[in-house]
Amino acid sequence: MRQIVLDTETTGLSAEGGDRIIEIGCVELQRRRLTGNNLHFYLNPERDSHEEALKVHGISNEFLKDKPKFAEVVDELIAYLQGAEIIIHNASFDVGFLNKELELCKRNALHHHVATVTDTLAMAKAMFPGKRNSLDALCDRLEVDNSGRTLHGALLDAELLAEVYINMTRGQNALQIDTVDETNAFGAVTRVDFSGLDLIVLQANTDELTAHQDMLAQLDKASNGKTVWRKYDPNPVEV
Repeated sequence: MRQIVLDTETTGLSAEGGDRIIEIGCVELQRRRLTGNNLHFYLNPERDSHEEALKVHGISNEFLKDKPKFAEVVDELIAYLQGAEIIIHNASFDVGFLNKELELCKRNALHHHVATVTDTLAMAKAMFPGKRNSLDALCDRLEVDNSGRTLHGALLDAELLAEVYINMTRGQNALQIDTVDETNAFGAVTRVDFSGLDLIVLQANTDELTAHQDMLAQLDKASNGKTVWRKYDPNPVEV
């Protein structure tokens, strides 16, 4: 599935309180590789940023005055995101703002346009419980170079998050065989033929089978004969 790593910058912290999106950065991944097919907007939010928000992103109100409004880019954004898995750090924040902007444009909420949303903050909390899991902390932990990040920026943060996500999920595809032909550096298509491969099946010996049955008997006894396999095993172990 096509994946889009997305980040936003906003005028403040409350979409329901009237804050708006001022920047959207999107980075495309195909088969866990950056494609370069990115999307980036600065947006006129039709209001000023809060002072604290300015300290975070450094994008001045004056700079945004001649930028397009969200309604002017919404069709392009929806077309770009259509059907993709969207990867966001602290997804509830960005999705809340995107849904509010879509609502103002009388468009359906984000989930109507995309396949799914993956929250890397939730992933990080599960992988690194009790640790700091901000984007900067994850970059340090996973050895992603974030030395150019002095202020928050949607496109830069999306690029960093893409690298963080790839590192967090490294090895997930290790047992998968890609069925799509790959083109090597010389332009030739390489294919791997597995049709002649004989898989070796090792059968359990008598001792192993006996040990297995003993373990099943112990589990069955501990559950007072309520184990599920007794319903389907034509030769259940007598306890």
